[in-house]
This record gives sequence, structure tokens and C-alpha cells, in this order.
Amino acid sequence: MLENPAKNKEDQEQIKNAEKKYQALIDRRNELNTLAKLSRDERDMLNQKRNELRDSMDVIKTERDALVKQMKEHKEKRTRYQQQAKDLIAAKRKKKGDVIKNLPLQAEELKADIQLMEYEQETTPMNTRAENKLIEKIKLKRREYEALKVQLVKQHLIETDLTDVDKSITGLFKKADEEHQQVVHFYEESQKKHEEFLKVVKEIASLITESNKKHKKYLEFREEAQSNHDKAVEMRSKIMGAKKERMQRFQEAKEILRTQNILAKKALTDKDKLDKAAEDSVTALKGGKKISLT
Repeated sequence: MLENPAKNKEDQEQIKNAEKKYQALIDRRNELNTLAKLSRDERDMLNQKRNELRDSMDVIKTERDALVKQMKEHKEKRTRYQQQAKDLIAAKRKKKGDVIKNLPLQAEELKADIQLMEYEQETTPMNTRAENKLIEKIKLKRREYEALKVQLVKQHLIETDLTDVDKSITGLFKKADEEHQQVVHFYEESQKKHEEFLKVVKEIASLITESNKKHKKYLEFREEAQSNHDKAVEMRSKIMGAKKERMQRFQEAKEILRTQNILAKKALTDKDKLDKAAEDSVTALKGGKKISLT
């Protein structure tokens, strides 16, 4: 049986459509692989930037810690000078013995207490409640100090032989104040570094989030690309099978046609032989010869 032209055309159309689908799958797969590579490159770039920021963060942290260390050193010196001044004040009070005469020393001691509390307010982190409580204590001490100053104005200060002690006390307070200025300076600088440190930490956290998003997209693109690849492989297998089947039918039809041609030629040859045999028989009869049927 010869190949059906309509069936042949239908098969060709199906194969053509399948090849178009196959090419579309290949193109989509390649597109997804490109998108996956872009997402991976962006992810790697974000990770590299994150690592660079981490190095920067370590440097900032080291600088901040160094500033905090210097602040603590000056704070210790300030406290030491203040304590020495208070010790001299206490010693001077014992020598004076007279309360009225020791009013200037009480004022100095109050001044030292006020300074200590002010230093604490300026350099020690605390919540609002604790700070308000400290401010109230400072106000009370200041009122007490002002009251003492008024009393001192009314009284005539008795000069003593402790002039050198007074000078020492003044000198110690001066040194304590100088150290306090250093404490404030290094505290402010350390705070700046700390804020810079927190900013970098925030940037790193943002980069990690973005990197995770890019990695997720990379996996999604790669998975979809693999799905399209698998479909393309399956489609290619079907196309090859359809072409093979079509070729097989073509070969079978061709073989049938060849066989039919052979049979047709043989039939024609046999007919010629029969005609010649009949002619020979006729001739033989005319000549009176015996006719053979084999």
C-alpha cells in the first residue's frame, strides 16, 4: 500500500510544530540560564561588598575601642585628682576644727560633689528616670552651695596657714577639670565611631538580605531552566521517533512499490512467453508436429 499523501502532510505539519516547540524550549532555557548567571553574579558582587564592609567594620570597631580605652584612662586620672583634692579638704577641715571657719572647705567639697555629678551626667549613659534623679540632686547641691556662698559673704573668712593646701586643692581641681575635658572629647569621638559602626552593621544586614534574594532568584531560574531543558530533551526524542517512524513508513512504501514493479514486469514477461508458445503451437500444427504443453 502506498503512503497516504494526506497522512504524510499531517505528519510533516506535526513534526514542524514539534520542532518549533523544541526550539522555543531551547531559547527559553538559554534565556533562563542567562538570567540565573546574572543573579549569581549580582549575588557574588553583594557578598564581596559585604566582606569588604566587614573588614571596614573591624577597623572602625578597633578605632572605637581605642578611643573608649583612652576615655577610661582620663576618667581614672580625673577621679584620682578629685579624690586627692577631697582628701586635702578633709585634712584641712580637721585642722581648722571650727565649723564656721571651715565653711570655705565645705563649699569646695560641695563644688567637688557637684562637679562629680555633672561629670557623671555628661559621660555616663543612663535612662531618663535616672538622669532626672541625678539632675535633682545636682540642683539641691547647688542650692546648698549657693547658700554657703551667701553665708561666706556675710562672714569674714579667717585666714589660715593652709594657703599651700588651698593652692594644691585648686591645682588638683584644675587637673581634674582638664582630664574631664579629655574624657568628654574621647567620649564624643568614640560615640561618632560607634554610630559609624552601627551604620556599617546596618549596611551589611541590608546586603545579606539582598544577597539572599538574589540567591533565591538564581535557584528559581536554574530550576526553571532545567525543567525547560528536560522538556526539550523529551520533545527532541519525540521528534526523532516521529521522523524515524515516518522514514520507516516511507521505506516500507518504497519497498512495496518496488515489489509491485517487479511483479508487474514479471507478469508482462510471462505474457510474452505465452504468446510465443501459442504462435509456436500454431506453426507446429501447420507442420503436422506434436504439440507439447510443458
